[in-house]
Amino acid sequence: MEFITGGVCAPKGIRAAGVHCGIRKGKVKKDLALIVSDVSANAAAVYTTNIVKAAPITVTQQHLADGRARAVICNSGIANACVSDGIEKARAMCKLTADALGISAQDVLVASTGVIGQSLDLQPIQTGVSMLTAQLSTNGGTDAAQAIMTTDTVIKECAVRVDIGGKSVCIGAAAKGSGMMNPRLATMLSFITTDARIESSTLHTLLTDAANLSINRVSIDGDTSTNDMLIILANGESGVQVDKNPEHLSAFTQALNAVCVHLAKLLAKDGEGATKLIECTVSGAQDRRAAEKAADSIINSPLVKSAMFGQDANWGRILCAAGYSGAQFNPDKVSISLRSSAGEIAVCANGAGLNFCEKKALQILQCNEIIIDINLHSGNACASAWGCDLSYEYVKINGDYRT
Repeated sequence: MEFITGGVCAPKGIRAAGVHCGIRKGKVKKDLALIVSDVSANAAAVYTTNIVKAAPITVTQQHLADGRARAVICNSGIANACVSDGIEKARAMCKLTADALGISAQDVLVASTGVIGQSLDLQPIQTGVSMLTAQLSTNGGTDAAQAIMTTDTVIKECAVRVDIGGKSVCIGAAAKGSGMMNPRLATMLSFITTDARIESSTLHTLLTDAANLSINRVSIDGDTSTNDMLIILANGESGVQVDKNPEHLSAFTQALNAVCVHLAKLLAKDGEGATKLIECTVSGAQDRRAAEKAADSIINSPLVKSAMFGQDANWGRILCAAGYSGAQFNPDKVSISLRSSAGEIAVCANGAGLNFCEKKALQILQCNEIIIDINLHSGNACASAWGCDLSYEYVKINGDYRT
């Protein structure tokens, strides 16, 4: 397996585009994206667990009832959530896209991200769809990835190529997410494409498992959005059937998991106001669920995140967050260490602090990628989670988000 360029357009038979159509007044940025498969694709998705769901989720769920899709249309700037005409607007976006492409509206999936509670103006979208269809290209993945950004500061895309049965299969992806993010079954928005041939039911299982290993292990601020959605399209254009052969399926699964983990790290590193990517690895847990609970709790702790921002090796906050996670362990056996490209330092053993060098700890925490290793010494299970530090800039960004 190797990482390659191209994003969502890396697989065969996928085109994309991203344009500025003026959805959010006063902001000159790409705000409408389109991803299209040249042929009908098997498709699957996972969604936010927030009971307050944006209209595009409802419409996408309806359109995915048959497990097939051809296109994904997505706008940024306005979430199309918690408004009386949301379903109508989401369906209209699908129809505009379908008419422009000459396909059925049932084969179009829709997503939105941005401000909640504001009505979406369809006029710029109508103009934008015409622009998108004219600009569709096998080189349009980066433009599409840029168009779905809101407070993101970097474009988030990746792709891999894997040899399966002597043939090449590609998986491409684009994502956005920087704040209001504690996904619990998806992320803010993520779109994955592949030219593998795979049944929709199997695709859904693999997507759910991959999200649980990666994107569900990300938390920026503990908030779960109304619009979270992770979609995958598999158009089969490589000619490789991956779900009829265990070895083929294993190779595809590993590649899909690698893509999702890569996206998870990109999302965590670009958290609103973030200066550091934080990875928490929990080992020695009773079972995997306990490891996940502890890792999630630590990565989501405002006190831990603040300590990482302040470059303070305050290991007590880490142990505290593990303690209220719901994971069962003996606190008198726990060990904790911190590491980065500047080295590694043990800060806790047998549940008590060590006499460590504060200067070395500071050097480690000054790096922009920090790993927290915590061993519960209660079993053999492990899990990882990703997040970022909590800075002054996070409050500034979210204090005036609507304006």
